[in-house]
Amino acid sequence: MANQDPKLYPPGDIVFLDRGEGTTALIHLHGATIISWKCNGVENLYLSQSSVFDNKKAIRGGVPVVFPNFGPWPLGPQHGFARIKRWSIAVPPRKDHNGDVIVLFTLDADDETLAMWNYKFKLVYTIVLTPTTLMSTLVVHNKDTKSLGFTCLLHTYFRVANIETTAIEGLQGLIFSDKLKDGKEVKETRKQITVDKNYDRVYKDAPKTLFISSGPDPARNIELVTFNFPDIVVWNPWEQKAKEMSDFDDDGYKEMICVEPGKVIVPITLEAGQQYECKQTLICKL
Repeated sequence: MANQDPKLYPPGDIVFLDRGEGTTALIHLHGATIISWKCNGVENLYLSQSSVFDNKKAIRGGVPVVFPNFGPWPLGPQHGFARIKRWSIAVPPRKDHNGDVIVLFTLDADDETLAMWNYKFKLVYTIVLTPTTLMSTLVVHNKDTKSLGFTCLLHTYFRVANIETTAIEGLQGLIFSDKLKDGKEVKETRKQITVDKNYDRVYKDAPKTLFISSGPDPARNIELVTFNFPDIVVWNPWEQKAKEMSDFDDDGYKEMICVEPGKVIVPITLEAGQQYECKQTLICKL
């Protein structure tokens, strides 16, 4: 967790939010990627120690923003360009009347994005830190004169004490697409989702609330609440795949699980002037 210390980064590259009593968040302007969220001093996000901070490659961990495409993309980089662009601080961190900390980032179309994806857009990303929650709201604005289509997702890497003691609740009965089996669709029968191998599944029509638990030392219990994110991706590369990725720690798979809310199965279409709002709220229950 050494690279989740704000002192390691140039001040112009990061935004640090401090709610007090050990509750903090750290956002890197490269991709507006949340790279740390501590609640009562306990880190809840996984960030690979091997992650490359070159302002070019996507940050391996935290909460990367996926837009305008989830997965391989013939027009540009995998998972789109939002996670590898430098965002602007539209509203610097400030405290509201409750003492909660709010910051607002934006990303606008430029020559580089237009060369890949010929649409004018604006992304507005608002992050709010309270004593027990981290709220991330993404609003996509169509600034063009024509309709545009996209998929989007928050690629959240949760830090866990031990993958063997980690469970996800709330997905029982859903249909998932197994990306490691050519997208084969299967019904999830388990109440608690556990992972013991390379895992890459997209669950559709997910409920608005899920629970991720792990422990002990430290025990973590996170409630994930979504708005306008009907799909959930669950991913862990496991041992072999982890070793094949240069920016992923060889043993990192043991201490992380990705539970990623998104709108990825059916793309969103926005007419000129329309907007789409989606949100993830992470609640620390311990």
